[in-house]
Amino acid sequence: MEALNRNMRMVAGKVMMDRNAPQGLLDTPEMGYDETRAVIEQWHGKGRNHVAITPRFAITSTPEQMSAAEALAREFPDLHVQTHLSENRDEIDFTCALYPDAIDYTDVYARYGLLGPKTLFGHAIHLSDREMDAMSETGSIAVHCPTSNLFLGSGLFPLRRLMNREKPVRISFATDIGGGTSYSMLRTMDEAYKIQQLQGERLNPLESAYFMTLGNAQALSLEDRIGTLDPGTDADFIVLNMAATPAMALKAEVVTSLADELFLLQTMGDDRAIVETYVAGMAAKAGLAG
Repeated sequence: MEALNRNMRMVAGKVMMDRNAPQGLLDTPEMGYDETRAVIEQWHGKGRNHVAITPRFAITSTPEQMSAAEALAREFPDLHVQTHLSENRDEIDFTCALYPDAIDYTDVYARYGLLGPKTLFGHAIHLSDREMDAMSETGSIAVHCPTSNLFLGSGLFPLRRLMNREKPVRISFATDIGGGTSYSMLRTMDEAYKIQQLQGERLNPLESAYFMTLGNAQALSLEDRIGTLDPGTDADFIVLNMAATPAMALKAEVVTSLADELFLLQTMGDDRAIVETYVAGMAAKAGLAG
């Protein structure tokens, strides 16, 4: 409702979870299916809202609920699917024990028809070559959540290995605020930079800016609407000030290129660097203040 009131583009869904979770949060396969359908009917396409089919992950869904998610994905093939994959080693072992017939963690989702170009897999840190091939061949997206991965000690996301292989895997970046430490994409990309540094790789600030904008839009299959300033798109963008704080202003004195400016914003910027937020062409901060 708040997204609708503010004319924001939102992708969200009812979390399906019928085991291995607190009792008050559990549903059933039938409830997960029925309530997701109800959310779709009420919200998908209303304003700029999109509904995502959302089994939390294989550990918290029984095979019956995974089948319900598969049924929803077949009935509504234009919807996104979002879930978790291979966040840490213990999770992988537990998942494989729960689904002993599956080849590996990724194969669990494949068996229920949940791989595809609109499926977003949070984390995807510890993937085998076979799993990467399966992700690549289906166009599935590995969603890097750097602040969460560092906070929980989950592992180091192999960005270059996923991107530069013969069968590249599609990549996006996210905050995963449930396990992460910031809503800011500036902070998120700063931590992503450090994770790559720990692996002897370098994330260029222009590349980071791409991932925060058009790259993530492409991962959501929404590049025709968001992620650029092209005529006819939705005009969702922010205005940033690289000298927003005294420390940033001092650093800004030696900035000589766009890459330098973006790197300064990424490494030192926070909400104070956001001068204005435009939602569908309308100034949102000014509107809220009024």
